[in-house]
Amino acid sequence: MKAEPPLVQTAGAPPPRTPGGLPWFGHMLSFATHPYRFVSKVAETQGEIASFKLLGQRVVLLTGDEASEVFYRSSDEQVDQSAAYKLMTPIFGEGLVFDAPLDKKDQQLKALMPSLRVEAMRDHSHKIVGEVEDIIADWGESGEVELVSFMKQLTINTASHCLLGREFRYELNAEFASIYHDLEQGVHPLAYHFPNLPIPKFRRRDRARARLQELVGAIIEKRKGQTEKPTDMFQSLIDMRYEDGTALSNNEITGMLIGAIFAGHHTSSGTAAWVLLELLKHPALMRQTTRELDELLGSRGAVSFANLRAMPVLERVLKEVLRLHPPLIILMRKVSQDLRFRGYVIPKGDMIWASPPVTHRMSGLFRNPSVFDPDRYADDRREDKNLLAYQPFGAGKHKCSGNAFAMFQIKAIFAVLLRRYEFELVDAPESYVDNYAEMIVQPKSPCRIRYRRRDARTFSSEFGQAGKSEATAACPMHAQPAAPPRKQSIRIAVDRALCQGHAMCTGEAPGHFAVGSDHVMRLLKHDVSPAELEKVENAVRYCPNSALSLVREDDE
Repeated sequence: MKAEPPLVQTAGAPPPRTPGGLPWFGHMLSFATHPYRFVSKVAETQGEIASFKLLGQRVVLLTGDEASEVFYRSSDEQVDQSAAYKLMTPIFGEGLVFDAPLDKKDQQLKALMPSLRVEAMRDHSHKIVGEVEDIIADWGESGEVELVSFMKQLTINTASHCLLGREFRYELNAEFASIYHDLEQGVHPLAYHFPNLPIPKFRRRDRARARLQELVGAIIEKRKGQTEKPTDMFQSLIDMRYEDGTALSNNEITGMLIGAIFAGHHTSSGTAAWVLLELLKHPALMRQTTRELDELLGSRGAVSFANLRAMPVLERVLKEVLRLHPPLIILMRKVSQDLRFRGYVIPKGDMIWASPPVTHRMSGLFRNPSVFDPDRYADDRREDKNLLAYQPFGAGKHKCSGNAFAMFQIKAIFAVLLRRYEFELVDAPESYVDNYAEMIVQPKSPCRIRYRRRDARTFSSEFGQAGKSEATAACPMHAQPAAPPRKQSIRIAVDRALCQGHAMCTGEAPGHFAVGSDHVMRLLKHDVSPAELEKVENAVRYCPNSALSLVREDDE
């Protein structure tokens, strides 16, 4: 039973301490051995706020929606994201992202946004489809594949093609995959405290980072001689200037590209693998998902940005995968100013952690939390509406800016795979589990599946764009807008602390929203007329950070 903090506490009480641990080392052995099991036990026995020591550093674990608000909603002056992620400095590079001053980091992150906006997404869809078709071109009629390895290769191909450019995808593909693997292996529990230990993993990480910068420099020189410049993230970083007019160095461009690929791939491969595994563990849900795709696209219908959003069944499956199998066990911040929560004080210098997989399994936040139930995101339940309870990409202003691309990428992958092949598990369903011994959660290997090409006759002649299907009829994009009640005014509300400038809203309702070169969203009109309602509702629905809402008030 989860312990609850007392209702009356002495002001300034320290967070409850987790018993056990060794002098100075604290609970490092338990944490490094199995990170998820450790934080899960701490939350179960100590409650929503608990402290423990790791190598001399006090850590405060915050779980549940109310405690998570302290983690996600505190200002940059109160909690420092950069200080908590120094382990990424050898990977991204000195002076990049988590190693940069706050104002410079914000400028760097904003430079990545154009490739994650709605205009870029429209262009990405055909690239992702092409990558899926390419990687399965030699599958033949049937066979067996190691799913995690396959998804890692597929998502690195799609992310590098969409985010980095043609050189990385077609000229440097094999070498870049090797470099990226070595960089990824540098994300290790030891790196939180000892990022420069002379161990083989960290040495390979450093060699890979140096080699990638050489490759980036060569591409920059090559592009200087090109008359027509590509329109990709790489070129936008070459052209970027800081507010003082300074251009990015080769080191900075390299680090930014690594940051982008981590956002676009680092966590997507495991999520994509779990989508297929959960569908195979739930055959009725697999049939429902496949039917939705068949009815919307037919056997060879083109996958587009628009119809990828007209897949409510697949989207709910993906959301539930992200709840039960979030890719990150912990998120971290360092306390810069004393924080208070229910009478407890978390002092400056402490580290605070949030744990999405722990919070996602709390029965007070999710009905039957251990059950895989995509219907919990249907309109009549919407268990993801509590943004501090449902946190697979984090929450608040620092929510992962690549979340929209990740969702889009994975839906596009399955829009192809499930129309081309049928799949089955090779081993017993219960043997497919998460590998929680690693910091980035993936299904445990071996993770084998069989595939068999679908018979074209299984696609009914009614499938495709000919008529409105059961699935598409349920989708908000195909529904007729409901007329607002008489004498009701509707206004747009914006949570500025959540908006990241993805500009999805401008694509849906350009008469109400605009995002300029400063990446700041401007609300052009607050009031919404009945004729404008459907477009504005879509803008609200598709905002990746849920920064928009509609306020309805009855007129006098």
